[in-house]
Amino acid sequence: MPAAFSLDGLYLSVDTSGPVGYVAVSEGGHVLSRARLDRQGHHAAQVVPAMSATLEGASVNLEDLAGIVVGEGPGSFTGVRVAAATAKGLALALQVPMWAVSSLAAAALADEGGRPVPALRYVLFDARSDRVYAGCYGVGSIGVATLIPPRAGTLRGVLASGVPAGAVFVGGGAARHRPVIESAGFTVLGAPYGEPTADALVRFLALQPDTPPLSSPDTWEPRYLKASNAEREWTV
Repeated sequence: MPAAFSLDGLYLSVDTSGPVGYVAVSEGGHVLSRARLDRQGHHAAQVVPAMSATLEGASVNLEDLAGIVVGEGPGSFTGVRVAAATAKGLALALQVPMWAVSSLAAAALADEGGRPVPALRYVLFDARSDRVYAGCYGVGSIGVATLIPPRAGTLRGVLASGVPAGAVFVGGGAARHRPVIESAGFTVLGAPYGEPTADALVRFLALQPDTPPLSSPDTWEPRYLKASNAEREWTV
C-alpha cells in the first residue's frame, strides 16, 4: 500500500459523524461528485446507495479507486460507526489503503467557496444538552495545525478553558449555542462553515498528503470521545 495520499488518485470519502452525512468522489484533490444524506438516523440505509450514485455521477468504478477516506468522528456512536464500518468493508474488499481523518479537523476546512475566513477556527459539534465535541485549529495554505485537541465537554468548559485570540466558532454546536457564544464576545459563522463534509476530508489530505493511511484498517476503531469527570460534574 502507498505511504501517502496521492493527488493524482481517485478517492471515495464518507463522513456520517453529524446529523447530515456526506459522500464524495475526488480526483487530484478536486471533488467530481457528491451526495448528501439528510435523513438523520437513517444513514445506515442511505450510505451505500449514496456511494453508488456518487461513483456513477463521477463515471468511476469501484476498481478505479486508489483509496477510501473516512471521518473518524467524534460524533454519535451510531453515526460514526456507519461510515467506519462501510469504509472498512470497502477498503478490505478492494484491498486499497484507508485514511481516517478527524471530523473536527476536516470541518475546520469546510467553507463557502474560498470566502476569506479567520485562520483560527474553533469547531463545535452538538452533543446534546449543553455538551459539545470541540477542537481548535489553525488553517493555512500549508496545512492544518491542532491548537486544542479534540475533546468532549460542556460549552461552559470550552469558554472557560481559554479561547485563542482571533478564533471564530463554527459547526453545529456553535450554531446551536450562538447566543451564549456571542454574548461571551466571540464570533460564530453559520453553515457551511464547520460542517464535517466528505469534501473537507479530501481537502485535509490534499493539504497534508504525507498523512499515512491506517496500518490495519480491519482493527481500526473510530474516535468516540467522553467528557472528563470534571466536565460531567459541571452539569450536575
